Amino acid sequence: MDLHLLIDNLTNPALLFFILGLLAVRLKSDLNIPESSSKFISLYLLFSIGFKGGQELSHSEFTAEIIYAVIAGLLLALVVPIYSFFILKKKMTAENAGAIAAAYGSVSAVTFLTAISFLELQSIEYGGHMVAVMALMEAPSIMIGLILISMFVKKKNSTPSFKKVLHHSLTNGSVLLILGSLIIGWIASDAQAQGIEPFTTDIFKGFLAVFLLDMGLVSGRHLAGFLKQGTFATGFAIILPLINGCVIALLSGLFLVSDGNRLLLTVLAASASYIAVPAAMKLAVPKANPGLYVPMALAITFPMNITIGLPLYLTLIQYF
Repeated sequence: MDLHLLIDNLTNPALLFFILGLLAVRLKSDLNIPESSSKFISLYLLFSIGFKGGQELSHSEFTAEIIYAVIAGLLLALVVPIYSFFILKKKMTAENAGAIAAAYGSVSAVTFLTAISFLELQSIEYGGHMVAVMALMEAPSIMIGLILISMFVKKKNSTPSFKKVLHHSLTNGSVLLILGSLIIGWIASDAQAQGIEPFTTDIFKGFLAVFLLDMGLVSGRHLAGFLKQGTFATGFAIILPLINGCVIALLSGLFLVSDGNRLLLTVLAASASYIAVPAAMKLAVPKANPGLYVPMALAITFPMNITIGLPLYLTLIQYF
């Protein structure tokens, strides 16, 4: 791994704000981001990346690489939850295993946004179509998780309502906003997009830093209680994403040309959802414990990916 690349990523202001959030919790500070502000920043980030992705997509030729990226993303969303479930099922109930498997088959929009910021710091180009790949990976993994739960849970009253969950996964605010922004950005002309460029581009990194500060605060509050529940979940939250990421970093060279697109696909394979999947599982599988799958994705996998993962994956992509 390139030591300079690792140091550069570790000194990224956005990451340092995340660490500041963790430190604030450790010091028992009263530092807090109001829930309404946090929600607005989340919506802003999804809107901004979706709109910019749509603009990039409007300038991109429809190539085989785009098709390969979409197919690869959908396959990951279908396959990762399956083998994750059977690994988790050895130590957990079917409900918990299914919820966690769905989270790790799905994606983290914030990790994706951080990866984009990382690519921009490295002056590496990427395709706007990768935003669409990210959005398309949410619903399939949720459905696979629910199918697996229904196969292993015998009681009828524990069987999830697929109609409700399918509707929820497709109309989930984060999925709908990023897909809608992508379409609007694709439709808008360059002149129209330039009119809101200060909002979609100039202030993006500042809002990302504040959001990661909030994520640090949330992660710090979940981390202590989660670690008391054993080493298996912690090990899974570190090892499986690293394996997924390293494998895709190497294999993506077979069908993708751009280093930026390869890194974004790798991050999608290595990340875990802590927004759309928990919301869907809360509705469909109330017996699944959010005290497991939320901290695993948010407090373990997320910081691992943005500290160790990004420079490791990019190194593998560039050298192999």
